Amino acid sequence: MVIAPLLQVVLYLFMVCLIVRAVFSWIEPYPKNRIHRLTFDITEPVIGPVRRLVPPMGGLDISFILVFFAVTMVLQLVQRAG
Repeated sequence: MVIAPLLQVVLYLFMVCLIVRAVFSWIEPYPKNRIHRLTFDITEPVIGPVRRLVPPMGGLDISFILVFFAVTMVLQLVQRAG
């Protein structure tokens, strides 16, 4: 079956984008940086709705952590199924 390995690759790439976005949020690169823009465009459709459901508390945005945890859980399920 080809779907499970392909989904694993997509999920791993998404996790890499999440990590790169987190690092960029700490160093605040030039806003027109292509890598910054790409990772934002890939991850924001997932992080944005989570952020609306769980707004930042005391300046701490936990939406990234929740999305990363959810992607990890889905990845584990796909690995078990595949």
